[in-house]
Amino acid sequence: MSQTVAVLDIGKTNVKLALFDDGRLLWEKSAPNCIRPGPPYPHEDVENAWNFFLDALREAARSHQISAIVPTAHGAAGALIGESALAAPVMDYEFTGVEVIEPDYASLRPPFSESLSPRLPAGLNLGRQLAYQKWRCPDLFADARYFVGYPQYWTWRLSGIAVSEITTLGAHTDLWAPRQGQISSLVKALSVDHLLPPLRRAFDPLGPIQPEIAALTGLAPETRVFCGIHDSNASLLPYLVSRQAPFTVLSTGTWVILMSVGLSLDQLDPRDDTLANVDALGRPIACGRFMGGREYAVIAGGGNPDLDAIERVVASGAMALPCFSGHGGPYATTKGVIRGEVAARDRTALATLYCALVSDLMLTRMGATSGDLIVEGTFAGNLPFCQTVGALRPTQRVFAAEDAAGTARGAAMLAQWPPSYPIAAPMPVPAAPITGLDAYRGVWTAQIGLIDR
Repeated sequence: MSQTVAVLDIGKTNVKLALFDDGRLLWEKSAPNCIRPGPPYPHEDVENAWNFFLDALREAARSHQISAIVPTAHGAAGALIGESALAAPVMDYEFTGVEVIEPDYASLRPPFSESLSPRLPAGLNLGRQLAYQKWRCPDLFADARYFVGYPQYWTWRLSGIAVSEITTLGAHTDLWAPRQGQISSLVKALSVDHLLPPLRRAFDPLGPIQPEIAALTGLAPETRVFCGIHDSNASLLPYLVSRQAPFTVLSTGTWVILMSVGLSLDQLDPRDDTLANVDALGRPIACGRFMGGREYAVIAGGGNPDLDAIERVVASGAMALPCFSGHGGPYATTKGVIRGEVAARDRTALATLYCALVSDLMLTRMGATSGDLIVEGTFAGNLPFCQTVGALRPTQRVFAAEDAAGTARGAAMLAQWPPSYPIAAPMPVPAAPITGLDAYRGVWTAQIGLIDR
C-alpha cells in the first residue's frame, strides 16, 4: 500500500521538504540554511529551519495526505538536548575555534585503527565538538539530558523521542568503532555514555508526531516519525537494494563522498581523508571525501562546461592544484593554486577537471579499482565530469543518477523498508576520448606529489 512520505532534508547549504509516494517526487520546497554567528559559537539556525518546515508541512498538507516523516541531515552535527529544548546551540562544523582544545582532545581520541575516523579540522569530528561543549561551555552542558545526531534532533523535535542512530554516529565522529559495531573508547573517556540515548535503526518508526505539531500543520495526529539517517547514507540506500557489490557511489553536493560498497577497509589512510562510514544496516563502508562542491564554486562559480572546454584546458596545460576549501581530501591543509592561464569561459572546465582528478586519485588510493561508479547529486548533472571520470578510469563503467532529490528520495525509502517498488536505474555515461588527458593527469599527479602534507 503506497503512502506519502515527507522528508525533512537538512543540508549544509539548504533545507528542503520533499514529498514522495513509492519513490515518486510529488512536491518540494526549499530555503537557504543559515548559520548564526554566536555566542557561544557559530551555530545552526534551527529555529529558522523549524519554522520553514512547519510552514512547508502546513502548505503540503493542504493537497497531500502525509502518513510518515523521515529526517535526513548532514554529518558532523549533533545536539545537546534538555527536557524540552536544546541545552546548547548546534555547533557549525566549520567553527575553527573548537581546535583550541586539541592538545587535551588528542590525548583521548581513539586511534584510527579503532574509529576509522581521520583527524579532521574544525568540528568535522563530532567528538571534538562534544568535548569542546563539555570543557568550554559547562553551564550549557550541565543542562543536557541527551546528545543526539542532527537527523535525530529533528526526530526528537517531531516526536519527543530521543534516539541514537548508527549512520550518524559512524560518520567520522570518533565516537564509533565500525569494525566492532559499538561505541568507541572516546565515549567513556569523555564520560558521556550516559548522554547517548538507545540505539535505533534508521528505518525504525518511533511514534506519532506530537499533538501540537499536528495542530500547527494540519497533519493527522497519527502521522509516524521515523528515526532518520545521515544524508550521504540516504544517497546510498537505492543502490544497496538494487546492486551487487562491488560498486562506488559518488554522492556530490557541498561535499563529494566516495562510498565503495564491498571494498576492503585495509587501504584506508587517515592522511588521505579516507575513512569508514557505516551504512543503515550497520556495515562499515570504505569512503573518501573532499569538499568538491565548495571547491568547484571557488574555482569557477557556477555552471557546467562542455567537452570542447575540457579539451582546451587540457591542451593549455593549465591546472588547479589542491586545496580550495580548507576542508577535506588528502591536501586539506594546503592552499589551492591555479597554474597557467585560463579564459573566464573555461573556468568551469578547470573546476570539472580538478574535481574529476581528485575523485580519481582518492579512488585509486582507496583501492576501488573495480565495479561500477555511480555519480549522484550535483555533479551527475555535469556530463563532462562523468565523462572525464570515465576517461580517467577506463576499466570501470560510469553512471549518472540525474536526480536532484536523490538524498531525500533515499531517505523516503526508510518509511517502507525494504522498498517494494522498483528503483530507477541511473543512466550509463560513455567515457569521452579527451586528447592528452593521461599526460595531463601525469603532470598534475607529479605536481601534487611535491606538496608537503
